[in-house]
Amino acid sequence: MTTAVDTKKLTMVQAVTDGMRVMMQEQENVIVLGEDVGQNGGVFRATDGLVAEFGDKRVIDTPLAESGIIGTSIGLAMNGFKPIAEMQFLGFIYPAFNQIMTHASRIRARTLGAFTVPMVIRAPFGAGVRAPEIHSDSVEALFTQMPGMKVVVPSNPYDAKGLLISAIEDPDPVLFLEPMRCYRSTKMDVPDGKYNVPLGKAARLQEGNDVSIFAYGAMIDVVTKAAKVAEEKGIKCDVIDLRTLYPLDRDMIAESVQKTGRAVIVHEAPGTGGLGETIVSLINDTSFLYMKAPVERVTGFDTPVPMFALEDHYLPSAERVVKAIEKAAQF
Repeated sequence: MTTAVDTKKLTMVQAVTDGMRVMMQEQENVIVLGEDVGQNGGVFRATDGLVAEFGDKRVIDTPLAESGIIGTSIGLAMNGFKPIAEMQFLGFIYPAFNQIMTHASRIRARTLGAFTVPMVIRAPFGAGVRAPEIHSDSVEALFTQMPGMKVVVPSNPYDAKGLLISAIEDPDPVLFLEPMRCYRSTKMDVPDGKYNVPLGKAARLQEGNDVSIFAYGAMIDVVTKAAKVAEEKGIKCDVIDLRTLYPLDRDMIAESVQKTGRAVIVHEAPGTGGLGETIVSLINDTSFLYMKAPVERVTGFDTPVPMFALEDHYLPSAERVVKAIEKAAQF
């Protein structure tokens, strides 16, 4: 006999808050730091209410200094704390890139395992919310080039809480990217208390035998709509939410394309140097002889995210994805 689990309807940003609260209640060494995370509750209110519950010694407002936030977090993580550092937007992380690349991701290797860096860097990212320049960057692939750094992107409230708890418990640094378009776009049942969604494991959202679709974050809604249109045209898609971008779930990617023989990869980051290229290489390494068509990619363009008037044109749409699905299926 199974015990019923209490749930509540939460948005993604509420689920993120709940994940931090659960871990701060369980472990006193979990702390939150960043710009305006205290009394203001963060730019998106992701830390709303935490300072009232845990105090300003554990929810710490910092100066506007991303390099200082990450450098401080690294030192804290090496000395018994589990810091959750908030970047107000992923596009603001660049001043901290040196700290992440040369220290956070390397300390385990540099010290031969004597030290680890159990820290989480949270960052809203992605376009489609009419934000100003630099606020909507999708540069996740920069961080998948850092062995030692995990990169995680939830697409729904349930995964957001479970993945964040797993990230906080991980002994190594995790970049936790939160798609802004998903923050308040939907609510779903999220269990109370603690639960884990494992890092490094993708999720199959729809079973199909004709074309595999790989996406993550805000693009999951886009590919889900495209898959429904394709099904009306007689093409049944295997829809995979990658969830963790590094390390990728190589087994599920290979299993899916070996079943369908066709693949479409969707992300809003620019195509050149994007995660799609890594997935194409992975498919080539594991499943080349199973493929019936070239892999299709639907991505953002090789430009900075444009201003409002062209933002929708920049982003992959369901229509563009449907065309890619049909091209793969009809090859």
